[in-house]
Amino acid sequence: MAIEIKRYTEQDRPAWENFVITANNGTIFHERKFLGYHPPERFRDFSLMFYKEGRLLALLPAVDFVVDNRRVLLSHRGASYGGFVCKDDLAIKDAFDLVTSLIRYAKDAAFDAIDLTPPPQVYLRRPCNYIDFALVQNGFGYRKREISSVIPLDFTRDNILNTFNEGSRRAVRRAMKLGTVVRESEDYAAFYKILEKNLRLRHNVSPTHTLDELLKLKGMYTDRIKLFGAFHEQTMVAGVVMFICNPRVVLAFYISHNEDHQQYRGVNILFHDIIDWGIAGGYGFLDFGIFTVNEDPNWGLARFKESFGAQGIFRDSLRLFL
Repeated sequence: MAIEIKRYTEQDRPAWENFVITANNGTIFHERKFLGYHPPERFRDFSLMFYKEGRLLALLPAVDFVVDNRRVLLSHRGASYGGFVCKDDLAIKDAFDLVTSLIRYAKDAAFDAIDLTPPPQVYLRRPCNYIDFALVQNGFGYRKREISSVIPLDFTRDNILNTFNEGSRRAVRRAMKLGTVVRESEDYAAFYKILEKNLRLRHNVSPTHTLDELLKLKGMYTDRIKLFGAFHEQTMVAGVVMFICNPRVVLAFYISHNEDHQQYRGVNILFHDIIDWGIAGGYGFLDFGIFTVNEDPNWGLARFKESFGAQGIFRDSLRLFL
């Protein structure tokens, strides 16, 4: 039976959101609520819904985007992850049919390329590489393979320090000795000042989100976006903005500290307590995010994340020229 493809409209929002929640690999970044926070003029949405025998089989959040003078069906410019969203009973034949139908559709719509960045395997409820296999078998190549650092939260809360290297263990103990404490905070403005200054000093870049955008996202996801701050007395010395991506993975989206107060080891104690929070919440993995840029490793950042027990997994972007 042929796959029917339909462009997403706002009337499809309830069906879309329900599918993401029940999907094998759905994340916060696939939800219309998240994708819709962008101003409408920023991207031209070209999200697709795939049906088989009248049943919704898969979703593809995507935008119509120009890259190097090529019109690209890109999944998704406004999110960390895109790619096909599928149920956990997807058959391999359906995976191939999804990919071949997408290629035909994109050609008919006069796209020059398709570019997908699916979530890494740890985000899946059940491991499955059917879509990846079907993409490669149909001519997709790896545009880039970044490395993301993850910590499997498969140990007990009283064993956290044993998973850190000696340097991070000492830093956590020093933070405790100096009276540095971690608590959830709503003071995003204070954290944003630390983040802006830190990114400007270290990389001469601005945060991905403006403060207003971050506050808007927090307002939309009051229970799934959390700011943890490390405080010395009443001063925030470091902070981490955590995204609860799905029931399996929590993501450290922003990590930053005040260089003037680094002696209080705010980041070290933050991740000790965040890991404790993640284990208590029943999450399977903490994703630190990538430490490569266009496949070029930042060795210092890698060592920093590894000091908490993190290891690297692929975050793949695949592309097909049509």
